[in-house]
Parts: sequence; structure tokens; C-alpha cells
Amino acid sequence: MGTHTATTPFGRRPMTLALLASQVTAGQIDQEARVSKWEVFRDIREAKQALGATDRALAILNALLSFHRADELTGEGSLIVFPSNEQLSRRANGMSPATLRRHLGNLVTTGLIIRRDSPNGKRFARKGEGGAIDQAYGFDLSPILARAEEFKALAADVKAEHKAHRLAKERLTICRRDVVKMIEVGINEAAPGNWQSFQRRYEAIIARLPRTAARSVLEGICNELEDLWVDIHQTLESFINSQNPSANESQSERHIQNSNPYVYSTDESEHSVREEPEASGVDAKIDNVRALPNRDLPLGLVVDACPELLTLARDGQIRTWRDFVAAAEQARPFMGISPSAWQEAVEVMGQEKAAVTVAAILQRSDRIGSRGGYLRNLTERARDQKFSVWPMVMALLREKLDANAKTTSPGFRTGADHSAEPVEISDALRNSMKKKGWERRGGAS
Repeated sequence: MGTHTATTPFGRRPMTLALLASQVTAGQIDQEARVSKWEVFRDIREAKQALGATDRALAILNALLSFHRADELTGEGSLIVFPSNEQLSRRANGMSPATLRRHLGNLVTTGLIIRRDSPNGKRFARKGEGGAIDQAYGFDLSPILARAEEFKALAADVKAEHKAHRLAKERLTICRRDVVKMIEVGINEAAPGNWQSFQRRYEAIIARLPRTAARSVLEGICNELEDLWVDIHQTLESFINSQNPSANESQSERHIQNSNPYVYSTDESEHSVREEPEASGVDAKIDNVRALPNRDLPLGLVVDACPELLTLARDGQIRTWRDFVAAAEQARPFMGISPSAWQEAVEVMGQEKAAVTVAAILQRSDRIGSRGGYLRNLTERARDQKFSVWPMVMALLREKLDANAKTTSPGFRTGADHSAEPVEISDALRNSMKKKGWERRGGAS
């Protein structure tokens, strides 16, 4: 007498056309079909979203496959496994019974397994002569064998989509970086162009970028950014081509000289202070830079030389180098120095010396056209060991002492009583100037 294969679930579980379709597909397996169960499982895991399978459901499927003793699923033998819920829970990392039942239902709904329930709903196998299994009730793994090629194709599609999504994200990152830095160089180099319009276009494009975007959205935004990139690149390219190549070198030299806050011309100073090209250290030779003191600048000395930074300091006071660096970081955006220029200066000079450089530029910002470009120029010279902060600070201190000397000179009269109070300087400034020999006669009171 033959046995009947169960097609409907036990108890209150309903029968659906989807379950019947899974059984029909499983019944069409070629007897010679043979696949590695773990390779198919890897394909199912890759395509889990397309199949609608949950992570917990895949953990249960992994446990069910482990109850099938052979490494391959074939159309010749039985593919029904019949572990108890307790055994399944143990191999599924201690999953609770309620969770186990819910995700078993997910495996059935997605057509990955078929229930072959016994008359009383229990799972067991009945053996015949010789120990061979005549009838088994449990979970049928036949759909995995029958749909192996489908799972493989789905996994390949998912991998291709993931790769395309990753490439779209990389493309977006590069486009954003290129656009931002080209706008920045256009502003810093004072190239002719509507840079504010470019900036607004960029911000409007990025504002439409969601936190988690599909590949199609990313590609659309990338296309817009590339159009913007073309416009910016053409603007910069036109500016470069319009320049006379033979005059580039002299133009660069004039720009550096005019941007130097420590070199004066007769047009810039009412009293025609003489030019001191070596004061800032920008044009100093490498040997002169290496001959400067190796010790760090005293904080009090730097604050005396750069009092403008106190206006941006917290509570108007600078007590430590941390306060000094924080004030310099506050001054950077107001001076038009980009974050990338500041970061590059910090990497090359160190945080404290970069802050001293920014403070010195702020002190003479009225004489510098492009403060961001000037900081980049000093950073490059520091990279080549052709720049030191010592001469910058000392030049500012000499200016301060010269101003003090003029106010205390006999011929300088102010007010009704024709007298003026001398400008006092700190002890740190006085002592440092004495040590370095920069104190001028009559320059301190």
C-alpha cells in the first residue's frame, strides 16, 4: 500500500495558491539534479531582500540544512528533515519558540521550504526494512534544489546592483570634492566668475540628497554635479588661458610682495617707513631660517605682538595655547581662510605655529588682499623649510616698539597740556626683546 504526500498544512494554517505553486515547482525536479546546499544558501543569503526572507529566517534555514546529512541536495534521495522545535532552537542560537514559529512561516511563505505535516502535526520519520526511511513528515527542502538557478541569478543581480550603488556613491563623493575645491580656488585666487551663483547651485543640488538614497537618485545628483563641474572648470580654464604666461612669474612675485603685511612701501605708510623684505621670513633663505631659535615662542610674546586676536578670544583673554588656537580658529572664517587651507597649515606647521601665522595675518589683514592664498603660500614655504614664525612676530614687535618710541619722543605732543602717556608693554615682551637684541633705543618706558 502506497503512502500519500501531504500537501496541506496541519491545524489552522490556511492553504494558499502560493503554497501549491511551490509544491508544483518542487515536483518538477530532475532526478539527476545535484547542487551544493551551502552554495545555494549563499546565493539565497545574497538575494534575501529580493526573496523577502528575514535574517532570522535564514538562520533557521541554515539550521535546517545542517540536519540534511549530505553536502549536496539531489533529486534521487529524500529532502525532508524532521527536527523538533527544541533541536531547531538550539542550532538557531537559542531562538525563542514564538520567534522560531514566526520565521518558519516566513520560509514557507517565500517558497524556500514546504511543510509536510503528519496527521497530528508532529515531525517524524517512519523506517522500513533495512533502516531506510519509508515516510517522513517535516520540512521539505526540495524548493531549494528546484530553484537553485533562480537563486544564483538573483544573487548575481543583487551583487551587480550593490557594485553599481557603490560606484555611484564614489562618483558622488569625487564630484562633491571637485566642485567644492574648484569654487574655493576660484574665490581665493580672485578669478573672474559668478562664484556665489556656483555656490548656490551646489547647495541646491546637495539639499535634495537624502540620508539614504537609491542608486537612481545618486546618479541623477551626480549628473547635475558634473554639469556644474563643467561650468566651473570652463570658467577657471578661461581665466588661466587669458593670463600671459610670460608675466605669470612676475605677477606672482608682485602678489606676494603686496600681500606681505611686514613690507611697506611709500604709498602704504604716511611716514614712509623703510622696506624690510626679510622681516616676515617669506623671502629669507633656508640658512637664515635654520639659524633662527629652535625653542618655541612664548605665549605672552605672541599675544603682545598680535593683540587683534584678543577681540575674538573667549572673555577677551588668552591664558593658554589652547585659548590662542581656539581664537585663531574663530578668526579663520572671518578672514576668508578656507577650512582646507587651515588644515593644510596645521599639518605642515603644527597647530600652534599655524595659529600664530593666522594671528599675524589678522594683525596686518588690511594690507593683504587674499588672506587664504597668503596662508597657503606661507604653508608651502614652511613645507620647504623656508619659513619661520619667529621673524613674523619680531617684525610686529618692532612696529609696536617704533610706535611707542614715536609717542614718547620730545617732539610728539597731544592734548592741551602737550603731553602723552607712553604705551606700556608687558614684561614678557620686554625680556624677550632684550634677549634677542630687538629693543630699540627709547622704545620702552
